Amino acid sequence: MPMSETELLLKGYGLTTAEIFYRMPDYQNVLNTFVWQEYDLAPDHPRLFEFIEFWQDSIEGPLHSIRYSHRTMLSSGEWRSVVGELTYH
Repeated sequence: MPMSETELLLKGYGLTTAEIFYRMPDYQNVLNTFVWQEYDLAPDHPRLFEFIEFWQDSIEGPLHSIRYSHRTMLSSGEWRSVVGELTYH
């Protein structure tokens, strides 16, 4: 069963966004873009590299360049366990 987004964030994953520039198969002088987003682990980015390998093996448009950013959505100082809850009427 896949992990939820919260579980991924608690395990250190962050949101990786990649802007992929590739050449059109029939028009090599034309560059097109594709935006990819996934929760991934920095600095190795295994999911991003897995997607790049998939692209090179399965998609006809040759890659030109890739620009990416990574943002950790939750850090250790931002999360805390709540033991109780108070409600005022």
